[in-house]
Amino acid sequence: MRSMPDDRTTRAVIRDEALRLFAAQGPESVTVRQIATAAGVSPGLVVHHFRSKDNLRQEVDQYVLTVFEGLLSELTGDGTVSFEDAGAATGSLGEIFLQHLPVGSPLPGYLRMLLLSDTDGGRGLFRRLYAVSRQTLDALADAGAAKRGKDPQVRAALLLVNDLSVFLLRDQLTAVLGVDPLSAAGLARLGPELLSIYAGGLNADAAPAPEIPPAVPEAPEAPEAPEAPEAPEEAPEQASHQAPEAAQEPEAVGGQA
Repeated sequence: MRSMPDDRTTRAVIRDEALRLFAAQGPESVTVRQIATAAGVSPGLVVHHFRSKDNLRQEVDQYVLTVFEGLLSELTGDGTVSFEDAGAATGSLGEIFLQHLPVGSPLPGYLRMLLLSDTDGGRGLFRRLYAVSRQTLDALADAGAAKRGKDPQVRAALLLVNDLSVFLLRDQLTAVLGVDPLSAAGLARLGPELLSIYAGGLNADAAPAPEIPPAVPEAPEAPEAPEAPEAPEEAPEQASHQAPEAAQEPEAVGGQA
């Protein structure tokens, strides 16, 4: 049975397979032969297209950065989307990946590897992400939805680090939560908690203020008992002497209520 034709060029197939292997194993652990086998070509053809594995890695890095740049443009295109918007765990960055990347995409894994690498690509990506975080914080502050704080640089950095931690610790979070934090179910679980912490701090859920007020409006209901001035009709001849006692009856009624 023949597979469906692949409209990618041979160079693109090699690049994509290298990306997948690099994300899973790390560039240092992957050989040209492994890449060639995964791409269905000979090692010589890999060398023919890229000359060396280092050149291939640089092209993979550039490709990933280009893809991320396109995704990040959605975060800053209208100035209204933020990392903590949309009820997502890591904010909208996670949602953007979920919406635009196929299930099992190696890009999130490569992002983790790239950010932790001591390379120009990793440093450049972090600076770009930080710039997006600063723009997001400014947009929220201008809209009255957040404050820049005493140190906007630090606040933007902390928001970014919190968002990226989901990518960097994805496997560990999956193990303890029982759900992939970058899946739809994971974002649905992490999102509300993250938003509540951003909105009210760690004590946000510990003070259910709406449940306390009901006891207050009940107290004024006692004075409504004065509608019982019918009592004097039963003993009109003693009305002048019983008036004080009748006035006390509403309190008894209110107490029974």
